[in-house]
Parts: sequence; structure tokens; C-alpha cells
Amino acid sequence: MANSTCYQAGAIGLPIQTASSWTSTGCSQGFFCPNNTADALPEYCPPLPDCQVARLSGLTCEPQGVLEPVICTAGYYCPKGAKSMIKCPAGHYCPQGSYKPLLCGRGARCSAGSVQNMDFLPLVILIILDLILVSVVVLIGCGSRLKKWRPRQQKRANRKTYTFPGRLRGNNYQELEAFRVQGEEEADIAMEAAFAPPQRKRTGFEEIMEPEFNAEQELGDTGKLSSDLQLFVQSMSKCIGGEKFGLNFEYHDLKFQPDKSKKPVLSQVSGCINSGSLWGVMGASGAGKSTFVNVLMGKTPHTGGETKVNGVAGNMSRFKKIIGYVPQDDIVLPELTVRENILHSARIRLPYTWTETEIQNHVDILIRCLCLDHVQNSLVGSTAAPVISGGQRKRVSIGIELAASPSAIFLDEPTSGLDATSAASIMTTLKALSRLGITVVTIIHQPRQEIFDSLDSLVLLGAGRMIYQGPQIHMQPYFEQLGFTFPKHGNPADAMGDIIAGEGRLYKPHGDATVQGLIDNWQNFSAGRDQGGSSNISVVEMASLNATIKSRGARWYFQIYFCFIRSIVQQFRLQESFWFEMGTGAMAGGLIGLSEESQKGQNFRGIFNEPYSLLSSAIGYTSVPQMALLVGLAIGLTAAPSGVKIFGEEKLVYWREAAAGHNRFAYYMGKVISTIPRMVFANLHFTTIFFVLTTPRISWFAAFAANLLYFYCIYGLASCISMVCRRDDGPLLAVIASLIVGVLNGMSPTLARTSTWHVLWLWRATPGTWLAEAYFTENLQPLEYLYNIDDAVTSLGYHLGKYSLDMWVLLALGTAYRVLAFAGLRFMDRHKQR
Repeated sequence: MANSTCYQAGAIGLPIQTASSWTSTGCSQGFFCPNNTADALPEYCPPLPDCQVARLSGLTCEPQGVLEPVICTAGYYCPKGAKSMIKCPAGHYCPQGSYKPLLCGRGARCSAGSVQNMDFLPLVILIILDLILVSVVVLIGCGSRLKKWRPRQQKRANRKTYTFPGRLRGNNYQELEAFRVQGEEEADIAMEAAFAPPQRKRTGFEEIMEPEFNAEQELGDTGKLSSDLQLFVQSMSKCIGGEKFGLNFEYHDLKFQPDKSKKPVLSQVSGCINSGSLWGVMGASGAGKSTFVNVLMGKTPHTGGETKVNGVAGNMSRFKKIIGYVPQDDIVLPELTVRENILHSARIRLPYTWTETEIQNHVDILIRCLCLDHVQNSLVGSTAAPVISGGQRKRVSIGIELAASPSAIFLDEPTSGLDATSAASIMTTLKALSRLGITVVTIIHQPRQEIFDSLDSLVLLGAGRMIYQGPQIHMQPYFEQLGFTFPKHGNPADAMGDIIAGEGRLYKPHGDATVQGLIDNWQNFSAGRDQGGSSNISVVEMASLNATIKSRGARWYFQIYFCFIRSIVQQFRLQESFWFEMGTGAMAGGLIGLSEESQKGQNFRGIFNEPYSLLSSAIGYTSVPQMALLVGLAIGLTAAPSGVKIFGEEKLVYWREAAAGHNRFAYYMGKVISTIPRMVFANLHFTTIFFVLTTPRISWFAAFAANLLYFYCIYGLASCISMVCRRDDGPLLAVIASLIVGVLNGMSPTLARTSTWHVLWLWRATPGTWLAEAYFTENLQPLEYLYNIDDAVTSLGYHLGKYSLDMWVLLALGTAYRVLAFAGLRFMDRHKQR
């Protein structure tokens, strides 16, 4: 065969090479051989320098001879034995090496000669969904504003203010007479102006403080407050299963010593706290107040002594469903309204036999009794950006516990940070609750005189030992008997605070005024003395109490539902975060799409199948893994900060609810399920924008599924990070972790190379590898007719044709991350969940 059959004019002096394996009369599919016949077989011609450069650069060049095959040009298709390239018809696209036209998507505008499938239908659907979401948000926002609107006259009519000052004077809480002479009223107002302003709204529980109030008799139609209180008492009776609400706590020789401490924090503490009274636990810093209360509640397992509830000894934690605890810091969800915070607690903690109507009525009554009805639809807000006042916020925190109808309630510094008016209101509410029969125990520090006088009984601690226990009115005579002198016009609480803090010399110039002396005096004084008596309980009452405990709490599947709904509401209220994540996903998809747009859908270049391997351009085996790498990194940057916030910002809420008997698994599952819609929408924005610009061979649904499961993995990984780091560090560490698992995707170093290092298991343990393998399979399998895929598989180490397995493994990894996160949530900081 003459040289002219291989080279065009001007290309002389180069050898001819005929491929002996080309025995057919035409090209294989995907190649163009216009001059081949049975007598003129296809042949390979060494490329000219320009053609060689082009091929090494990954490009193609013209045939080097009239008989040399060439890969079918993009925009055309070449069936087997093609003598001419056929232009891709309208409605189809033909990437390079096509042997038949491929049908474009329904939303693509593919004119004749199209080379890629740029389907805009997912983008149109995405825009429609976004418009629907925005419309729903706007309509709900408008509806909320209309619901809050009230005529001014109606607002003024609903304002009920209490104009009688001085309501916390003395131990009997006697109110000033409504009709005093103007001079006497002004005098009282002037004397007590430093404590409470003359104008203040009353809480519903203040009705109990009326001298004529009797909770056991029919109140009759005496007004709104009396009716509400009657209903509240009936609701409490129904919940507890009897008329006796409170719990009696007996303790004898209590001792608590931490494992690594040489000295006990609490020791030789004995006494009894009876129901139906308001107790104050006081002492200097480090005196053991919090430890004492935690032992009584069952939060801290004591290392010595005995504790009884209603005369029955046992594990205190079994009573936590009927014991409320209000921490010093108001742990409420700022994104929820006053009513929503209280209602969730009622739904979770009231007896599972209660209907939704009964729960709603119970919450209505409680909100009115707490005088929160006028702000019940207001957001609580955070301490940095409050919406309601500090006193109202504290009443919400108390209401969360009262919603569960507890038999005892413990409070840590309930008046801390409040003004005098709010503090007075809170203490009056607590006093009223004790008069209902509920056991109320509060840790209090340096109370003003009016608040101190409101306490029925005191527990004074010093150096972890008992200094005094008994009625508040007997405290001063007891210390005076020991030789201490109280200022005539001072606050006895201030003097007592100095004495039990070790500054007793200010009030006792001579004799022993040390804390140890006070401890010894009380031990001698209380020896053989009844400190409150034993609380005997009948078998019937104990059985009723046990039945009450067992009935408390919604079923676990209902708790999952309630937690899911609450989390969805939180996300709706935090719309900025939601739209930011959607925008971040869309922007990430756009940037990656732009980086891949120049490929025009040709994301892989390999060695052509025999006998066309000599015609191959420079290989690009890592193009698809590189695309998967960018996808993984983008999803990590989008999902990691949001995923870490699921639990990282609500640990205090979880600890409080877990300690109250909330099902931990239900709480976790409710939060996890609530993130699914968020992941779907974020992934929808990311995948749609990415797919429109990149136009890979993988189908949109396959890419969406793979990306969604990778979102699922990153959210789970971020949840794990949130369990082991501080709140402020969580987002950054989660992003770093997502970048690490994204980089370990088998692109560089390849899986084939890592297997020689015997660390392949590390790469296979990360979701990035399985995402890349899924992309590798779906992008390469359609090209098996054209390229030698086996060489690419051997070179990189991925498995081909395992897309379903890749999806299952991603699902398993995301679930494993969540299992680890739940284990961290459940078993880390266990002492805070008691």
C-alpha cells in the first residue's frame, strides 16, 4: 500500500503501520471510517507533531491518513461501520464518540448538533418550590401579625394591674386594706417604694394568698381568678390521683464525697422537709447547698446516709417524673412562644392517658394562673435579645415544671437577676404553690427582707454540715440564744448570712463565732430532738403514688412526634439560617458547576477499546473522582455548620428534659427526623445548579440520591462533633472533619495505592470514597463500548457496577455516625441528666 494512503500531501518519509486486527470492512460504533472497504482496511498512521501535541493534551486531531479511523465528533453520531458522521437531531444530544443520539430531558432545549443535555426542568421545579416556600412563609407571617393585632380599647380592658403595695410584709402575707385613708396609703407606699412599685400586675396564684381562700371547698362563681384556681386544683388532683399533692423528704446522716476528693462535700446532714411549705436552703459559697438539693432530688447519688420520700426509702431517681427542678438560668427555647414552651412540657410529662383537649385545658389554666395569658403568644427570646421581661421569663421556666403537675419543685436562685417587683411576684407564686400542698424548696442567696420573711422554713448549711433547720421565724431567736446580736433595723437575712459564712465576730464580740462552733451547737441542740417528724404513708397512698409515677409521660413514639414538631417550629422561626443554607448549597453547586462546565459533559478520557487504543488521547482517569471530590467538599461546607447546631446549641435543654424523665431516644430521633426536610431542600438546590452546569453522564436522580446520602453522612458527623466540643468551636471543627472525609475519597492517593499501604480500611470507612465510587460507576458504565474501563478500575481501585452497594454503605455510615452521636448524648455528662 502506498504511502499516500496514510499521509496527506506534504507528509512524506514516515513509515506505514497497518493494524492486522482490523479485519472488518468498517469501524466499530463511535468511530468514523469513511474510506474503509474490504480491500482498504483501517490502518494506523503515526501522528504528525501537531497531532501528537494535541493528543497528549487530551484533544483530538484530524485523521493522519485517508484510511485512519477517527472518534466521532461531538454533535454527531457514528453507528457501527459509519461511512459518514450523522448530525445529532433536534431533541437529542451527542457527546464525543456517540454511536446513537441520546434523548434530551424534558426541560432541555436541544437543537440539532447539541453536545450536552442541559435540562432546565429540575431548575424550574426548584424555582417553583422556592416561590411556594416564600409564599407560605409570608402568609404565615401575615397571619401571625393579624392574630396579634388588637384594638387599643380591648388591650386597655384586658390590662389588670394590682395597685395594693406592701403585699409581702410579714410572715402572714397580709394585704393592705383596699380602702385606707389617703394619708396612710401614701405613707405605706413611701415606706415600701424601694421594694415594690405601687402598680403591679398580680399573678393568678396570688388569689391563694387571700386570707379567706380555701382550696378544699367550692369556690363558687367568685370571679376569674377563683375559677382558674379551682380548675387548677382539680387538674392537679386528677393528675396526681388524690388530694395530697406534696412529697415529704426525710434524710438522715447524708454524706457525699466525690471520688477524687479527700474531704466530703456533705456530711452528717439530717432532718425532714414537709409538704405544704416553702423552704429556703441557704449558706455561703461552697457550703453544700446545691449538693444537698441534688441529693434530695436524686441527681447526685450520695455516698452515705438514708433518704426517704413519704416515709419510704429507695432510689430517688424513680421520683424524678413527679419532681420539678427550675435551674438558676432560665433554660427555655427562645424560638418558641411562652405557650409552646409550656405546652411541650405538658405533652411530654403529663399522664399518657390524658387527651390533647385535657392537656390544652391544663396549660390554659396554668398560663392564666401564672398571669402569662397576655404574652402567651409572644416569643420568649434569648437573654441577649429578650422579648418578654425577666420576671415573665422566670415564670415561664417555672411553668414548664408546673405543667407536669409535680408533687415537689426545687428552684435554684429563683430571684437572681430580677428586679424587686418581679422577685416579689415569683416568691408569692411559690408561696401560693406551697399552700396548695406542693413541696417547694428553693436555694436562695442574700434575700432582701421581704423575700426572707416569705419563707416558711430554713435549712442553713456551712462547710457541708447542718447549722440550722426549722421555721424561719425561730431562726433569729436561736442565734440570739447563742450570743449573736442582730441589728434592730437591719435585714436579719444579711446578719444570718454573715454569721454562717464565718463572719460571726461582727455580731458576737466574745465567745466562739466560728462555723465549726455553729455546727457543734446545732448537733447538740438537735440531739434527741424531733426535726420534723416521720411522714407515714398508707399502703393505699403509696400504691397510688407508684401508679402516678408509672402513668407519667407520653408514649415514646408520641414523644418523637412532639419533638419533631417542636424542632420544625424552631427551624421555621430561624428562617435566616434555613435560607442561608439553601443559598450556600446553590452557590456551592454553581461554583463547582462552573469549574466543570468547560468539559461539556465529557468527564472521562481513557484508552480506546481495541483495536483503537493507539488513537487515544491523554487519559483522564481522575476527572470523575475529582468531580466527586469537589461535590463532597461543597456538601461538607454547606451541611457541617448546620449539622453541628442540631444538638450543639441545645445541650442545656436536653439535660433539663432528660433529668425530668424525657425519653432520650425520642428527643434524639425527633431532632434527627426534623433535619430530613432541611437536607432534602439544601441538596435540591445544590444538585440542581450543579447538574445544569456540569451535565455529567450520571442521571439527575442518581446524583441527587448520592448527594442526599452524603448530606446525611455530614449531618451525622457534625452531630458527633457537637457532642465532644464546645459550642463555639463546633462549626469550625465540623467543617474541618467534613473536609477530611471529603479528601479521603480515593482520588489521590488512589485506593489501589492505599491498599499497598494496608490502610485501605481507613479510606473505606469514610463516606467520600463511596460517593466517588458511585459517581465513578454511573459516569463510566455508559462509556464501556468506547473505553477500556477495566484499566481505569485497576489504576484507581474503585469497584464498578456497585452503585446500590455504595448507596447502602453511605446510609449505613450516616446511621453509624448518628448512633455514635446518640451514645455521646446519652452517656457523656450523665450527672447532668439525672
